[in-house]
Amino acid sequence: MPWLDILKWLHVLGAAVLFGTGAGIAFFMLLAHRTREPHIIAHVARSVVMADAIFTATAVVAQPVTGLLLAHLIGWKLTEGWIVASIALYVLTGLFWLPVVWIQVQLRRLSEDAVLRRTDLPVQYFSLFRIWFWCGFPAFGAVLAIFWLMITKPSLVVW
Repeated sequence: MPWLDILKWLHVLGAAVLFGTGAGIAFFMLLAHRTREPHIIAHVARSVVMADAIFTATAVVAQPVTGLLLAHLIGWKLTEGWIVASIALYVLTGLFWLPVVWIQVQLRRLSEDAVLRRTDLPVQYFSLFRIWFWCGFPAFGAVLAIFWLMITKPSLVVW
């Protein structure tokens, strides 16, 4: 069934984009932050915000669509434990990702303001960066757990 193979490919591609873009964004933002140079941080933050809007947001929408279509075509019930756990972890990831997106926009704004004013980064930048940094751990952990669930499809009792 070619549609099934196309959906599987799109679903795996979406997962790779979510994880890869997230890891890349985290890596480059952390490196930029370590310089404490507003012009470097502003430049990287602009790219990060754009990458999240183009790649991550597209994959965030595609994942549940392809997942639901795959479940339907293969005949999996959405109440199967590994699917329920995957969906719950996906929602958890989103609960961390949405504030991170907002924070990235604020980090960009604060660093651009520091460049324009020729000042150091404000205290608010560092507070927001710490929140941004720590939000990444549960989100990445949840994504890794989803990968495991998708590959192993363990029998889980969730009710």
